[in-house]
Amino acid sequence: MTEIGLVLLASDDPVTIQQFSHALEELSISPDVCRDVPAAVGLLNRRKFDAVIVDLQLGQQAGLILDEAHLSPSNRKAVTFAISGNEAEGTAFRKRSEFVFERPLSAKSISSTLRPAYGLMLRERRRYFRCPLSIPVVILRRSKPEVRCNSVNISEGGMALSTIVPLSTGEKVHVQFTLPGHEVPFLAESTICWLKTGHIGLRFVSLSQEHKSELQGWLSRKLEEMLPEIVAGKFRRVEGGSLPTPGDGEQD
Repeated sequence: MTEIGLVLLASDDPVTIQQFSHALEELSISPDVCRDVPAAVGLLNRRKFDAVIVDLQLGQQAGLILDEAHLSPSNRKAVTFAISGNEAEGTAFRKRSEFVFERPLSAKSISSTLRPAYGLMLRERRRYFRCPLSIPVVILRRSKPEVRCNSVNISEGGMALSTIVPLSTGEKVHVQFTLPGHEVPFLAESTICWLKTGHIGLRFVSLSQEHKSELQGWLSRKLEEMLPEIVAGKFRRVEGGSLPTPGDGEQD
């Protein structure tokens, strides 16, 4: 089953871990569990997460996890949650987290808080979703021969390509390609951002608004095709501008 996202769950309470793991897995979100603050902070520096859930029962240092998430280059856009045991505790952390789960916890209360955040996680997931794709690509370079190669994957921000032609990191190029199902080729001003044996990575610097919208729509459809139907239904509603909310007919 394709996972729609990855969540850092910081808690040392077995019941809380079980409750959240079950709720997240129902949404095809994979929880990565850390049982202490240093381990959670370290993981934020090594992995990208779609959301961060912090149990304030970890103690006074629990807030460091939320702070690290906001400061992390790869996780600063992750949706943040705090699990609070009392009103005063929750109030203190509301400015440091976007959502607060209040104890006592139940499947219904967890679901009610996750629902309005789900759309945010889906949009962030789509933003960096890399879709496997093999299509012809032409690299256009100023005063140099064009390079014909094939793509490996594509995202909203760029492409990975397969080529043995020597290129340079930081080199400015234009890439031309046609997405499956489209007739008009895309032309994107790009920068080569990494090199590996036989492969390069390009970051799109400039793409027309029309092509940017077309690429976002195409990636959304591809991501939806990879999801279980129950999650794909939620994804379609979010893409259409309707976020799941409590009492909207979904079962808890």
